[in-house]
Amino acid sequence: MATSLKNLSAFDKDSIPNGADFSIGIVVSEWNDHITSKLLEGSVETLLSAGVKESNIQIHQVPGAFELPLGAQWFAQNDKIDGIIAIGVVIQGETRHFDFVCSGATQGIVDVTLKYNKPVGFCLLTDNTEQQSIDRAGGKHGNKGVEAAVTVLKMIELKKTLD
Repeated sequence: MATSLKNLSAFDKDSIPNGADFSIGIVVSEWNDHITSKLLEGSVETLLSAGVKESNIQIHQVPGAFELPLGAQWFAQNDKIDGIIAIGVVIQGETRHFDFVCSGATQGIVDVTLKYNKPVGFCLLTDNTEQQSIDRAGGKHGNKGVEAAVTVLKMIELKKTLD
């Protein structure tokens, strides 16, 4: 279990590739936008600090987490997009709806990654409480949007070295 005050989003800036030639699509859920907007902010700030040009970052919204895979797929179909970040939040409720949405969205994102051979940064928070999500969207546990951006940058660089 993570300690309660550990920022899990810390990373070595020297380990991040220069993204000046990278083009990134970000698909973000409108649902829980008070949280997804913070995750988006963390992703964009990280991409910009790594040299990705603002003009090479495309952002589109989808209604909820379940729609993230299709939004990611539409980005993946664009040959000019090198990587995608999928941002959403699903918070446990009283029914099994949580399980189905989390499972479907997760599998869909994996499917897009493998089908299109492009990295899709997984920034889908699946927490038990709203506070847990807030803690992971710039709160005491860091910002999962930052982590997703770092992951996508590293995976794009890896793919380019293997081509």
